[in-house]
Amino acid sequence: MSRRLQYRALLAVAALSVATGAVPAWAGEIVAVYAAYWAGIPAAEIRLRLHDGDAAYHSEIEIKTKGLPQLFTHFRVSARAEGRLAAVRRAEPRRYDAVYDLRERRDRHVSMRFVTRGGAVIAERGPDDTSRKPPLDEVFRSNTVDPVTAYERIRGALRAPQHTPGGQFVIPVYDGARRFDIVGRILPKAEAREGARRRELMLRPIAGFKGETSEDGDPDSAPRKVDLLVTDDGNAIPLSITVPVFFMPLVVQFERFCATLETCSG
Repeated sequence: MSRRLQYRALLAVAALSVATGAVPAWAGEIVAVYAAYWAGIPAAEIRLRLHDGDAAYHSEIEIKTKGLPQLFTHFRVSARAEGRLAAVRRAEPRRYDAVYDLRERRDRHVSMRFVTRGGAVIAERGPDDTSRKPPLDEVFRSNTVDPVTAYERIRGALRAPQHTPGGQFVIPVYDGARRFDIVGRILPKAEAREGARRRELMLRPIAGFKGETSEDGDPDSAPRKVDLLVTDDGNAIPLSITVPVFFMPLVVQFERFCATLETCSG
């Protein structure tokens, strides 16, 4: 599988991580549809389901290309994560599975299990993993979360009352091949238009970049900024999420909530 394309999919995942902070904190299950546009052209549909219980979570995301990207790549990913909600509802992952399809390669499976060892939680490859490259050193897989569990971590960070303009939070992420941080920053209201407010993410590479675990030998290794505009109310509904890809803007826009994931298609 092209690691470049996988990392670009993770850009959308990270952007949606902030978007999930837009739903009411008491919602037990959330199902939503997002549309992605690259340089103004329809690029993908994203379907998201988050389920929080009293002590556990189960999250799923599907990303499928549309338009020209679909014609050239036939890219599709379906990923799910589950784990427990610890103190102050901090998400602690237990397992993560993702299946990727491309035009030339089908059913590429990333599988991780999070095990406790030596006082740390280590991300280990699961039995269904089809990765051909060796995993990163254990130090880079320690006390991290998968990209989907990052949803729950960021939701918790955005709900925390101590976060004031200028405040930051950091989410350590391991995707099965790469280790990076999601750094969030709450921006002052003065930087947004009337009736809206901005938040900012930075995707900061740590390890597994610059060809270390890449199958194409030339992955994107520069930090990426993600801009989010949300309504300035208690719901904080996302108005737009923007990240540069190939020097052009990838914009993810909320479309609608659904009763179930099965009714979100079309």
